[in-house]
Amino acid sequence: MRSRCILIRHISSQLNNSTRVQIETRGSATMTFYKTLLKHIRHWPANWHRTGPLALSHKLNPCRGLLTDGSAARPRITENSVEVFSHVYPRDDMTNVTDKILSKVGCQLHNRPHHPLWLIKERIKDHFYRSYIGRTGNPLFSVHDNLSPVVTVEQNFDSLLIPPEHPSRKKGDNYYLNRTHMLRAHTSAHQKELVRSGLDRFLLAGDVYRRDEIDSNHYPVFHQMEGVRLFSNHELFARVENGEELSLFESGGRRTPQKQETHTLEAVKLVEFDLKQALTRLMRHLFGEDLEIRWVDCYFPFTHPSFEMEVRFQGDWLEVLGCGVMEQELVCSAGAGNKMGWAFGLGLERLAMVLFGIPDIRLFWSEDERFLKQFRLSDIYQPVIFQPLSKYPSLFNDISFWLPAEGYTENDFYDLVRSIGGDLVEKVTLVDEFTHPKTKRVSHCYRVTYRHMERTLTQEEVRIIHGAIEQAAEKELGAQGRY
Repeated sequence: MRSRCILIRHISSQLNNSTRVQIETRGSATMTFYKTLLKHIRHWPANWHRTGPLALSHKLNPCRGLLTDGSAARPRITENSVEVFSHVYPRDDMTNVTDKILSKVGCQLHNRPHHPLWLIKERIKDHFYRSYIGRTGNPLFSVHDNLSPVVTVEQNFDSLLIPPEHPSRKKGDNYYLNRTHMLRAHTSAHQKELVRSGLDRFLLAGDVYRRDEIDSNHYPVFHQMEGVRLFSNHELFARVENGEELSLFESGGRRTPQKQETHTLEAVKLVEFDLKQALTRLMRHLFGEDLEIRWVDCYFPFTHPSFEMEVRFQGDWLEVLGCGVMEQELVCSAGAGNKMGWAFGLGLERLAMVLFGIPDIRLFWSEDERFLKQFRLSDIYQPVIFQPLSKYPSLFNDISFWLPAEGYTENDFYDLVRSIGGDLVEKVTLVDEFTHPKTKRVSHCYRVTYRHMERTLTQEEVRIIHGAIEQAAEKELGAQGRY
């Protein structure tokens, strides 16, 4: 209720000061819209949306379908190509995916019954199924959780209006199969194709891949879930008095912090309200009705205005998702130019770690029965808090080397360590950086912490792994050892 009141006051404030001047010029219908919205907003039903097509993702490009019956060959890298799900991608100068990462492709933790990520996904799905129901009793939101993680660079970046020189495209941050194909860095890579297929309400879940640092909160493979909701003019204004006089779009408009140039202010405010109300209900469904929520303005290339939701949990404010009003250029490029809508995205690991008290992201990949059996619940809503396994002692070794003259990024080293040490590496920390006063060469010293999740490691085991990392740093990265 508190969050809803905040939203009402926020919309009310749009009638004050300079904004009042803006909307008064649009005529009486706009003023009536705000008055009607403030009058009825407390009673807006969650399931008023009209039934839409439940198109299946299999209608999309068949090469993007993901085989889950085990019949597909394991992904592998050869001298000249990368093979994933029976498709061959020629290697080139952008290829940087590793065997270790490819071994995770197709695991689909989010679709394994009773896995903690599956539990979170199912709770979110169940909430949307129950909250948004059509006249015939069918869910209005379709769910797509089986799309191949191999996408084109155009899908991952261009379709989301991410500029060509944007830093998120860097080879150092992504896993490229070649210049045209990659492992998706976010599930939003499928937004355009799903909208183009005729969907205007859908949830999407899947594994995503990013090169990143090594610690208890980061892993190169994690899982996202997102939702998209599009509105026609009639759907958005159907419950507004004189709504037929209002429009989603305007000509000659300008972009402001509150809206895009093609959207009317009243349409944006109503879409924004619907978005925040939907996500407030979702988070309170997951965390409890007394959850305290706040919204932070932010920037995403594919939404405007954009927001991050933070929730107060155990005394701290936690960022749990990003969302916003979809960029109209994106919607138009997907063939739905007569509609506008919202989108949100969240990390399943993030929510599972918070809700279940899981301290280390590597645990999601554990096959240890002591971990897995804790989540074999009779009901997806059965309360569960992770009971820690016996924590085996850690071992750490340092590695120092001179960096190559050019082309080095820290993610190159982290990826190399993951490829050799795998999940035995708990954390990698840069503990010292030194620049030679005469030669200006730069040296890094990293501390590599090793810990097995299921048994005690020996010094000999760690020595062998660490030696392999030292050799690979020189051979593959062009570093010069100082050990």
